[in-house]
Amino acid sequence: EQAMIQREFDALLTDYINSNHRRHVEIIEKAFHFANQAHKGIKRRSGEPYIMHPLAVARIVAKEIGLGSTSICASLLHDVVEDTDYTVDDIRNLFGEKIASIVDGLTKISGGVFAGQASEQAENFRKLLLTMSEDARVVLIKLADRLHNMRTLHAMPPAKRQKIIGETQFIYAPLALRIGLFRIKTELENISFKYEHPEQYQEIERQLEASKLERDSVYEEFSKPIQEKLESMGIKFVLKERIKSIYSIWHKMQTKH
Repeated sequence: EQAMIQREFDALLTDYINSNHRRHVEIIEKAFHFANQAHKGIKRRSGEPYIMHPLAVARIVAKEIGLGSTSICASLLHDVVEDTDYTVDDIRNLFGEKIASIVDGLTKISGGVFAGQASEQAENFRKLLLTMSEDARVVLIKLADRLHNMRTLHAMPPAKRQKIIGETQFIYAPLALRIGLFRIKTELENISFKYEHPEQYQEIERQLEASKLERDSVYEEFSKPIQEKLESMGIKFVLKERIKSIYSIWHKMQTKH
């Protein structure tokens, strides 16, 4: 287990060192060792050591969202206050005001938007947006946390799974869209759809695979004259194709009948 944890932490450091951020490796190492000790002996439902979750969230934050050392540390520490005897003051004393403030914001919204009665949803959503106005990093890390929970949804019992999917569709996917994290928004929607409508998901996935060569051919035929014309005009450009996501295809099929 220690070797697995160390490998994941080394991968996180590699992601961070390969970024354009300043090198504050020492504070990240400090946060990792503190969180690892705080969560020691605790397991996730999947059977993995709990620290693997904060490490995965930190990697999403570093590699997929592109945030720096403050956010990476807050990601590593994001469950410490909620799940252990440590307080926000302990985090503040050890890691400073910025990191403590982000961890505090994450702890306040960790109960989940569907934690209580339906009437509380609007209030929780308002809290989420208020937190965002104080420090956008709280919401970015919360989205990374939700993305990893969705990626490991198979380990959850059915009732918990449905709650997480509902929150994701109602709050987190629209929030990711609102702040421009389109790839994360798409993945959140796709995973939700895969669990809610597995047969439709597999059928669309099969048809996408079956039609790949034909689609590639159409794109090639369509884009070639555009590419040649732009090149002849001396214009610098990048030509890309975008494949509609499985959820997005299904959703359009529903709305367009």
